[in-house]
Amino acid sequence: MIALYGKRGVGKSSLLRQIQQMALGDYTLAKKAGLEREIPARPRKYLTVYYACDSMIRSGESLVARLCNDQDDEDGLLRLVPNDGKEIVEFTRSKEASGGADLKVVNWGVKGIESSKYARVVESDVVQTFRNFTNSIIVHQVKNRMHRDSLLILLDEFDVIPGKDGLGSLIKSLSSQELKFGVCGIGHDLANLVEDHASVERLLEHGAIHVKPMSDYETMEILNTAEKLFAGALVFSERVKYEIAKVSEGYPYFTQLLGRECVAKANQKDTKNVSMDVFSEVLDDIRSGRSFPTLERAYQRAIGNSPDRQILLHLLAEQPEERTLFDDDVGRVFLKKVRKDAEDLDIQYIDQLLPRLLDSAFGPVLTRIPERPGIYEFVNPVFRLYVRLRQL
Repeated sequence: MIALYGKRGVGKSSLLRQIQQMALGDYTLAKKAGLEREIPARPRKYLTVYYACDSMIRSGESLVARLCNDQDDEDGLLRLVPNDGKEIVEFTRSKEASGGADLKVVNWGVKGIESSKYARVVESDVVQTFRNFTNSIIVHQVKNRMHRDSLLILLDEFDVIPGKDGLGSLIKSLSSQELKFGVCGIGHDLANLVEDHASVERLLEHGAIHVKPMSDYETMEILNTAEKLFAGALVFSERVKYEIAKVSEGYPYFTQLLGRECVAKANQKDTKNVSMDVFSEVLDDIRSGRSFPTLERAYQRAIGNSPDRQILLHLLAEQPEERTLFDDDVGRVFLKKVRKDAEDLDIQYIDQLLPRLLDSAFGPVLTRIPERPGIYEFVNPVFRLYVRLRQL
């Protein structure tokens, strides 16, 4: 089983799509990364299903129901269920059949077998329907028609499902050489991502990938790729690339936001060169709240009408990031470290200002780290970067 986890904005979904490409036999990314030595002499080839979960999926059962009804032409499960595979033959022993014939999977129409067809959709049992569908795909498509090695089901945004009880057990029971699963979502560790992780612990031993923020070099490669796609119609100065990488702190989503703003600003100025002058104007627009309306609305909703809460939010956002002891992750903030600065700015009651930043009705902006009192984390690291750029 594959599991990708990490913070918002680090590129997990993009990486999951590249895993899908490799499963289909396209190893372009691995070759570009200089990892050709890691490509097997005979790579396994898969048929793939890709599904992005959403918060309206409340349980494992509703996720399975969605998968069984997804009719997406490129990524859906149903597109792989063959017409003849949507029906199963229930074999019953007849006088002419040898003993035990009903225990075998045989072709329908074989002499001596009495059969009755019934739909693979099992009323009131979506899990069994899902089992039937995947088995049908493996038998009819993976093995017989497409001659692939396995079926790979990728589930993106897996963390948004509030009730994942039983999903780990189901994945474990179905996983085999012919059926593999991959899950992707926000989490500090695998326990955050897969609730009943004890059921899939063995499956996750070798397939867990912690996606961390990019290096400055990797971030700048995003802008280099953009230049290639523009084919000379737009050029970023090396200084701008460096500054964007520095401000983005390894989050490709924020890099893309800044890059798009630079392109828009260059178009306004009728120039193909994204210089420091262009980038400085982009930063001025961000600091005044004119850019990124979604992030600006979240900012205003968080601070409300309180200048003191606004200052507290900036003090927390600007706190130097420290690596945690357990998972080498970054991004946690410590309330005790801002108390002295808050007092110096005549903010006396930060404990009364904090709850709004934790309230889901206003974001939330922060989340508590349960095992460590007084330590918090920004729910959206990109929002934290925005707050750092946003002028008081």
